[in-house]
Amino acid sequence: MSAENIKKLTVVGAGTMGHGIAEVAALKGYKVYLVDIKQEFLDNALQKIEWSLKKLYEKGVLRDPVETVMSRITPVVNLDEKGEFTEEFAKVLADTDFMVEAIVERIDLKQKLFAYADEHAPSHTILASNTSSLPITEIGRATKRPEKVVGMHFFNPPPLMPLVEIIKGDKTSDDTVQVTYDLAKRFGKQPVVVKKDVPGFIVNRILARFLNEACWVVKRGKADVIEVDATVRYQLGFPMGAFELADYSGIDVFYYVFTAMTGRGFKISPCTLFKEKFDAKEFGMKSGKGFYTYPAPGKYVRPEIPKEKAGKVDPVELIAPAVNEAAWLLENDVATKEDIDKAVKLGLGWPKGVFEFADEYGVDKIVEALKKLKEETGFEEYEPQSLLLKMVEEGKLGRKTGKGFYEYKEVEERRKNTLLIRIEEPIAWIVLNRPKKLNALSPELLKELYETLDELEEDDKVRVVVLTGTGRAFSAGADVTAFMGLTPFKAMIFSKKFHEITLKMEYFPKPIIVALNGFTLGGGMEIAMSGDIRIAAEGVMIGQPEINLGIIPGGGGTQRMPRLTTKSKAKEIIFTGDMVDAKEALKLGLVDKVVPPEQLEQEARALALKLAEKPPLALLAAKYAINFGTESPIWASLPYEASLFGLLFSTDDVIEGVTAFMEKRKPKFKGQ
Repeated sequence: MSAENIKKLTVVGAGTMGHGIAEVAALKGYKVYLVDIKQEFLDNALQKIEWSLKKLYEKGVLRDPVETVMSRITPVVNLDEKGEFTEEFAKVLADTDFMVEAIVERIDLKQKLFAYADEHAPSHTILASNTSSLPITEIGRATKRPEKVVGMHFFNPPPLMPLVEIIKGDKTSDDTVQVTYDLAKRFGKQPVVVKKDVPGFIVNRILARFLNEACWVVKRGKADVIEVDATVRYQLGFPMGAFELADYSGIDVFYYVFTAMTGRGFKISPCTLFKEKFDAKEFGMKSGKGFYTYPAPGKYVRPEIPKEKAGKVDPVELIAPAVNEAAWLLENDVATKEDIDKAVKLGLGWPKGVFEFADEYGVDKIVEALKKLKEETGFEEYEPQSLLLKMVEEGKLGRKTGKGFYEYKEVEERRKNTLLIRIEEPIAWIVLNRPKKLNALSPELLKELYETLDELEEDDKVRVVVLTGTGRAFSAGADVTAFMGLTPFKAMIFSKKFHEITLKMEYFPKPIIVALNGFTLGGGMEIAMSGDIRIAAEGVMIGQPEINLGIIPGGGGTQRMPRLTTKSKAKEIIFTGDMVDAKEALKLGLVDKVVPPEQLEQEARALALKLAEKPPLALLAAKYAINFGTESPIWASLPYEASLFGLLFSTDDVIEGVTAFMEKRKPKFKGQ
């Protein structure tokens, strides 16, 4: 038996999942029997399929006429008035090469159906279940062909969601898994293989850990619902916040699935907020109220989640339990790391795989978060998996060491007298490295910074630069001892040299993120203001104290600060020489984001990696259009924008971007 021999499919259950699976099969040219217990259920399903096909046809996605696709689907009632299977159903099964069951999540009903299908279907027929929570092994025991019983878990809605989990029961043969995998590919889906029949398979196990932790963060009083969802949306980059997703999909759905998983041995300390909502029948959008309130039952309006609410909770804490669960799946050979990452990206819409997140944040940071959570709660599920502990012991921490769950280009370090340069492709880190002098700006440091920017400009491996400092300061300003005895003329020359550095940063053809790790004063602030985006650690003090020395800022401070904040606020800071903290600087517009100190590096890295995925030439054009256009009258800057806009249409990246959009895949930009 091979996938190419499959011509006729039977889908049992015409609900949301069943009619979606039938539509997918019919679209690919298969003859489909769509089966349910009542004709009215079938009529409703056929109407929904026809509506969906018409939408696809209107969009130009469907080439065959709607009537042609509909003609491939034959509705069949499989229960008589006494609740017994009909003779017509037996005939359908006898004419079936592959069955997909999509009935209610009750093991007794599934076993009854599979026993009947086993009795009437040909010996070559594979019997698959679309269950999201019940054991394939137990379903297979109801048959005399457990080797041909397999899980084929589609995601809702099947015509749109690309992921299919293929689940191997204890007795499922490798041939059955392969045929099912190949069939899913023929459906145009992207299958992953779950090699062991564990509760929740891949996606629901990882989702359970993530949602439960988000819930516990609120229950423990660390943050509220909106603050958690803002962090999930804007820092992790998920399409929906944790509670937003629960409301949209149905709190009752998650409650039933997770209850079924725990009933099968999935060990978790459930957060009570979900049960409280379930008991109150506050199921989310479908009931009009869940964690958020909606205009009416079933009427979805996306909750307002302000971006400024993000950051109250550490995103590493939110995702660490999910990483731990993924590590368990990998360590116990339930699935490959590639399939696990594919599953969360395609099934949950995460922008990166769970292991990719671990590598980005640092496996050591994941382990630290888990240990902290276990110490706070005593919950055994927070115990870091031995795989994670071993990786930390071996220094396989992710991107920052060049190897974690995946291997990266070897991290290259270059040391200069005053700088440390780390090439962590596609990011270059420039670290001001005079910690004993609070990274004070000496003529040598400025010269080395200028030369380093020249080097990185020509390095095609580098797409984004992050500038930060070591020790207690980003930079406490100019090294006064190096400038003692300057003549007025030489002081003016020094100021001009300083301006060359800041202008070089503004002209630099790649984004520059400035990560302010400590005191950012005087010339340090002037360097920071020349970057494109500034992220500051909580507690960082910022200021222009030059007035206290009898001088004024000479590296562009009097010009850039009024452009970032108001003129009067810039005057106040420069006139008084007083410092402001990071949170006040955020309100003034002098920094763009404030995060806890331990999150500064991971935030800078996450943003840098996000920017590195964008088309380099378009980033350059956008940077120049903003930087230089805002310095000109709008009647001059708009033509400048238009010329850059037009110029980009000569690039290969535009072709790649449009092609990727049409093909519904992630673009791979080359900067050409």
